[in-house]
Amino acid sequence: MSKQQRSYKPYQGPAAGWGALKSVVHFWLDSGKAVKNIRTLLKTNQDHGFDCPGCAWGEAPENGLVKFCENGAKAVNWEATSRRVDAAFFAKHSVSSLSTQSDYWLEYQGRLTEPMRYNPATDHYVPISWDDAFKTIATHLKALENPNQAEFYTSGRASNEAAFLYQLFVRAYGTNNFPDCSNMCHEASGVGLGRSIGVGKGTVTYEDMEHADAIFVVGQNPGTNHPRMIEVLRNAVKRGAQVVCFNPLKERGLERFQHPQNPIEMLTNNSLPTNTAYFRPALGGDMAAMRGIAKFLLQWEREAQLNGKPAVFDHDFIQKQTLGIDEYLAVLDATSWEHIVQQSGLTLAEIEQAARMYAKADRVIICWAMGVTQHRHSVPTVQEIANLQLLRGNVGKEGAGLCPVRGHSNVQGDRTMGIDEKAPAWLSDALEKRFDFKAPRERGHNTVEAIAAMLAGEAKVFIGLGGNFAQATPDTPRTHQALRNCDLTVHIATKLNRSHLVTGKEALILPCIGRTELDMQATGKQAITVEDSFSMVHASAGVLKPLSRQMRSEPAIVAGIAKATLGNHPVDWEWLIEDYDRIRDLIADVIPGFKNFNVRLDNPGGFYLGNKARDRVWNTATGKANFAPSQLPLDLIPEAARQNGQKPDLILQTMRSHDQYNTTVYSLDDRYRGVKGQRDVVFVNEADIRRLGYEPGQKVDIVSLWDDDIERRVRGFTLLPFDIPEGQAAAYYPETNPLVPLESYGEDSFTPTSKFVAIRVEPAHSNTIASVA
Repeated sequence: MSKQQRSYKPYQGPAAGWGALKSVVHFWLDSGKAVKNIRTLLKTNQDHGFDCPGCAWGEAPENGLVKFCENGAKAVNWEATSRRVDAAFFAKHSVSSLSTQSDYWLEYQGRLTEPMRYNPATDHYVPISWDDAFKTIATHLKALENPNQAEFYTSGRASNEAAFLYQLFVRAYGTNNFPDCSNMCHEASGVGLGRSIGVGKGTVTYEDMEHADAIFVVGQNPGTNHPRMIEVLRNAVKRGAQVVCFNPLKERGLERFQHPQNPIEMLTNNSLPTNTAYFRPALGGDMAAMRGIAKFLLQWEREAQLNGKPAVFDHDFIQKQTLGIDEYLAVLDATSWEHIVQQSGLTLAEIEQAARMYAKADRVIICWAMGVTQHRHSVPTVQEIANLQLLRGNVGKEGAGLCPVRGHSNVQGDRTMGIDEKAPAWLSDALEKRFDFKAPRERGHNTVEAIAAMLAGEAKVFIGLGGNFAQATPDTPRTHQALRNCDLTVHIATKLNRSHLVTGKEALILPCIGRTELDMQATGKQAITVEDSFSMVHASAGVLKPLSRQMRSEPAIVAGIAKATLGNHPVDWEWLIEDYDRIRDLIADVIPGFKNFNVRLDNPGGFYLGNKARDRVWNTATGKANFAPSQLPLDLIPEAARQNGQKPDLILQTMRSHDQYNTTVYSLDDRYRGVKGQRDVVFVNEADIRRLGYEPGQKVDIVSLWDDDIERRVRGFTLLPFDIPEGQAAAYYPETNPLVPLESYGEDSFTPTSKFVAIRVEPAHSNTIASVA
C-alpha cells in the first residue's frame, strides 16, 4: 500500500463506464487472489452463489453472467483477500500503535483469522481458544446485576439465521437491548411508514420499477450507495418515464451512466441520462418540497372541480382506503407558500414543475435514503412522502409505491428477524409459545441510548455482531469513552477496524467467515439467507475456502456464546448449527411470512416475503392508511445549534466517498467528486469560502455548534470549491462523525442528524493552501 498523492480536479465523465472497469481491475489484482476472485465475482448474486456483501438493492428477474456493480466488486475483493491479521500481526503491533493508523490502513491489513484477547498489561492482543472466549463472555453476562446492563449490537451484514439466533439468545437471556445499524439509517422510514401504512418496509418490487411512469429519487445517491439502481433509472428515462431527483449535490450517478456491459457505449465512450429533472433543495428541505407538490395538487384538484375536469386526487382510493384526509388538507391550506419556498430552498416555479411531473404520471414510485432520514423531522418527512402518494392512490398498484432504499445487504432482514429494541407484542407472544420462556416486554436501548448507558456506567458489556460501532456512531470521542467504560467489549468481525482498538477493561475479537466463503458444518455445506429492499428472500452460499480453520460462521459464534451462557435453553444450540435448515424451521414457526421456508428457497431467485400494504391491507391502529397532518418545522436549526442566537456559518452533511461502503474505506479516492489521495476535505460553494474570508485549498478546523459545553472539532480539513448550494457543506464520515452531537437525533426515531450539522469554520494551525483545479 503506497502513499497516494493528494489532488483535486472535478470529474467530467459519466457514472460507471471505463472508470468503473479500471477500478474493479485494480481491486481484483490488489486482493492477492486474482484468479480465484474472478471466479468468485461471477458467483455474486447468482443462483447457487452468494449474495453481494454490499448494498441491499434487489436483483433483476432475468439471469446474466455479470450481476455485480463496481462497488460490489470492491466489497467482494476486499473480503476475499489473501492478507492475514493473525497472532503474529498482533504480536508485532500494539493496540496503541495501531490506533495511530487510519481506518483505511487498518482494514487493508487483511482478514482476522483467530480469536484474540486483549492483554492490557502488554497492550497487545493475544490468542485465546474459542471455548475460553465463550466462557469469558458467559462469565461477564452471568455476573451482571440484570440483563439490561448488556448491549447487543447488530450490523446489517448479519444473515437472517444469525440474526434470528441472536435475538432468541438475547431475549432468552432477558433483555431487548438491540442497538443496531437501522437506528442510524432508516429508523425514520420504519416509524413513519408504520404509522402511515402499517408496515415499516417499502411496497415496491423490482418489476414495479419497469412499469412506473415516474420515479422520484429523494435524498439518495445511488451511483455510490446502490450502483445497480442507476441502470434502472437509465432504462426508465430511455422508455419515456420521468426520473425526478431531489438532491443538494449534483451526484454523477443521477446525471449520466455508461453501461460497462454495453460494447457500443464503451467503444464510442457514449452515455445516457439518468434523470429528466434535477432539483437541489436545502438540507432538511425535502418535507417542504413534498408539501409544496401536495399543495399544488390540492389547488389543481379544486380548479378541476370548478371546471368539471377530471379529478387530480384518487377519490375512490381516498374514501375506501384512508383516514384523515380533511385534517391533512386543512394543514395544506394553513401552510404558506412563503414557508414552503423558504424551507425547501427551491423556487415556486421549481416546485410547480415537479408537481406537474408528478400529476401527469398515473403510476409513481418515490425512493429515498439517508438524505431524508437523518434529520430531526425525518419521521414527518417520511409521512409527508406517504401523504403525497396516498392523494393519488400510488400505493398498492403496479408501477407505484413507497421505496425506502436500504443500505447494508441484510439490514431489512435483521429487523424482520426481530432485531428491534421495541419488541412487538406478536413477536414476544410467538417466542413464548414456541420456546416456553418469558420474553422481556419492556423497551430496550437503541444505539443512541446504548451509548448514553455505557457513558453513564449503566451498561457494562458490549457485544457487536459485525460492524464498526466505534466509528459508525455519532459524537466519536464520547462513543469511544462509552466503550472504554465497559467491563467487556466483544466484536465479531471479518477485518480489523477501529472498534477493536477501543477496548473495554477486557476485550475479545472473534473472527467470522464472510459471504464469499464456504460454511461447512456437521451435515455439510450450509447456506444463509438475506432479504433485500424489495422484500425478496434468497439463499447465499460462499465458494471460497476460508483462510483459517479457526474462523467460524456468525450463527456458530452466536450459538457458542448462547450455549456457554444459557446451556441448552431454550434450544439445543449446537444441534441447530449442524444444519441451518433447522434454524429456518424455527424461523418459519415464529416469523410471519416464512411458512415452508426451506422449500421456498429452492425457487430461482428466492421468494417474495409479501407486504400487506402492497395488497392494500393496512395494519395500522385505524385499519386504514393514515394521512399525517404534520406541521412544517418553524426553523430547521435547533436552538441548541445557535451560537449566541446567531446562525451557523454553514450546515454540514456527512456522506460517503465513492471508494467507501459505510465505514469501510477502500481507498483515499473519490472518483465522482474528483478527489484523489485524501479524505480530510470539506466541499463548500466557492462563494461561501470567500464570504467566510478563506481561499479555496485553505485548511480549516470545523467546529460543531451545540449548547452543552462540549467542544466538537475536527482539524486540518481542506476547503474544496464545489457545485453545492450556498450555505451548505459536505464532508466524509467517519472523519466528521465527531461533529454530530449524541443528543441531536430525529424526533421519534433517535437517528443521529448526520445530514444537518450546524458548524462554523476556523483557520487551522497550519494555513497552508493546497492547489485545487
